[in-house]
Amino acid sequence: MTWSIIARDSLTGQIGIAVATRFFAVGARVPHIASGIGGVATQALVNPYYGIDGVKLLREGREPREVVETLIATDDGREARQLHVMDIKGRIAAHTGSECVDWCGHIQGDGFSLAGNMLAGASVLDDTAQAFIANASLPFAQRLIVAMKAGEAAGGDKRGKQSAALVIQGEEEWSDLDLRVDDHTDPLAELERLEQVSRERWVHFRPFLPTRRNPAGITDRAVIDATIEAALAGKT
Repeated sequence: MTWSIIARDSLTGQIGIAVATRFFAVGARVPHIASGIGGVATQALVNPYYGIDGVKLLREGREPREVVETLIATDDGREARQLHVMDIKGRIAAHTGSECVDWCGHIQGDGFSLAGNMLAGASVLDDTAQAFIANASLPFAQRLIVAMKAGEAAGGDKRGKQSAALVIQGEEEWSDLDLRVDDHTDPLAELERLEQVSRERWVHFRPFLPTRRNPAGITDRAVIDATIEAALAGKT
């Protein structure tokens, strides 16, 4: 019922997951990221614990193949599930159960993993992958959205559209960007609009937030406001 991409930005080290489906609030259950470690997407007849426990296993240093094998081993519903995992080193593993609705499958490339089920056809993943590869010059968030839109143009979820999400994390435990479109007639277009809005102020404000290296962050409002205004004016 869904297709998703997990990818790593080679320039920033960020890990991102983008997903779209004909189902409500896909961003609440599918994407899971461990900052600086890897990402997990759990879909089809989704098992939320694949994401929760998968992230724990990645943090313990388990390789993606071991993560997948561990998660499905004790799940009697595994043949109705789909799961893919990518770690920060680009290692990938996936599981598409035999009871997932056709078209279903997964593919991988250099620094990205794709999986989908109940799709219009294999071209959904193929075109998503090709668009991701072809748009390496775009900022990471935009690159992920453009890739997903290419998959949608190839047919996407064969039942239609309803929700989409984009999560990107860098070295902090909190997300660099977390966008959700829970119920919309054109969710990827709305996701694209929200990403554009995020560049109006959020991306300029984000560096002032507390980090592990700088626990207080920047709290001088004059500095914050001046830096944001200069960025918006194209001076920085």
